[in-house]
Amino acid sequence: MEDKLRWYKEAKLGLFIHWGPYSQAGVEASWPIMVPGMSALSGGSVIAQDKYEALAATFYPVEFDAHRWVKAAKNAGMRYLVITAKHHDGYCMFDAPGTEYKITNSPFGRDVIAELSAACATAGMRFGIYYSPPDMHHPGYRDTSKPAKKNWYGEPKRAAWAEYLDYMERHLRHLLTAYGDVDILWLDGLFEQDKYQPARFHRIIRDLQPKILINDRLGSMGDFVTPEQGIPDAVPVRRTGEKKEISAKAFSRIMKVLNLPGVRQYVSKKLGVLSENPRPLTRFPTEPFPREDRFQPWETCMTMNRTWAYSEDPLWKPPELLLRLMAKVVARGGNFLLNVGPDSLGRFPLQAMERLEEIGRWISTNGEAIYGTSYGPPAGENAVSTRKNGAAYLIALGKSDTGELTIPAELGAVGRASALGTGVVTEINQSGDGPRLTLPNDFEAKVPLVIKLEV
Repeated sequence: MEDKLRWYKEAKLGLFIHWGPYSQAGVEASWPIMVPGMSALSGGSVIAQDKYEALAATFYPVEFDAHRWVKAAKNAGMRYLVITAKHHDGYCMFDAPGTEYKITNSPFGRDVIAELSAACATAGMRFGIYYSPPDMHHPGYRDTSKPAKKNWYGEPKRAAWAEYLDYMERHLRHLLTAYGDVDILWLDGLFEQDKYQPARFHRIIRDLQPKILINDRLGSMGDFVTPEQGIPDAVPVRRTGEKKEISAKAFSRIMKVLNLPGVRQYVSKKLGVLSENPRPLTRFPTEPFPREDRFQPWETCMTMNRTWAYSEDPLWKPPELLLRLMAKVVARGGNFLLNVGPDSLGRFPLQAMERLEEIGRWISTNGEAIYGTSYGPPAGENAVSTRKNGAAYLIALGKSDTGELTIPAELGAVGRASALGTGVVTEINQSGDGPRLTLPNDFEAKVPLVIKLEV
């Protein structure tokens, strides 16, 4: 597993895919029937539960092409792909045992997970599976005679709960034996994860695929942590105490308050989809430049607009903003798992493809400063830094008032500085407050500029 974790920490870029029958209605995955106000708050549409569930009968994505998806990810510089095999609504994108609520029972009839797994293997792309322990469809998880918004957090005190956990086990056994090597299992246990018997499932997962990496959303035994929709202020370090979390019921109460008239508009603005410094939904302990043995492997998952699933939301992050956010994530030692929500026919939206292509163009020139790097020391307001093999990389995120960037003292003595792509040698100025380098006169600051430092 150490080899797999080393690969993961060096990979840096991954593609997240949220897809299911909900793409037909252009609504968010699962949340419209669980906490309707949350969808409205994040720019998504609302839909009645009966209409949401009826979408399974008409799901027929005739243009789905697993090889095309993998090619788009690979061209964008992504090193791994994670697909939603089952989201909180309970609909399965694979030939799941014990249920008819699955894509192989739809008019489409094909096993999406099988096809994507095979396409990734052919292309040399690492493959990851997202699986949600919450399940709005299964009567063992909750009393399905009630609307999901009444008991979406599950009812573990009912006798049927044990039956549900066995159902979940059958799913995971199938996912980890029927589709070859799975590099990442991305669980999403939401709140109060102890009810899923984390030790039991971690043991099963490790027995079936000993080298697999597991995230932190089913107990505290995960290999990496997952801040969502934001970037920690500094480098995450290993937690020494218990993580404090709110309960599912408290979360529902908070959402009701946030959706009061007037409050929703204020909060939506504060969420800042176009923010240069988006804050993650969960906080983690951090340090500016920790020792390597204190570093906590991590990954932020982030949408290109405001929704995970396909929607008509017009507010998309510009490509240059995504590049700056990616640089900040990597400079703090993390991986950037960027999400796409395919449409009802199985196509990546044009806006998503444009952004993936722009990222790919930038990576083709500057990937040396991204892949295989370690986090670097803070480099001021307009730059971040990474390190690798006796070199350091100063990534300029914006224009400086002085036209110069400070070289962090922690990097040591710098012998030479040159811009990636152009090879232009950059002047280093020695001054009383430390060495500084001069940015090229034609630096427009539209996309990050990488300057390689020989240290």
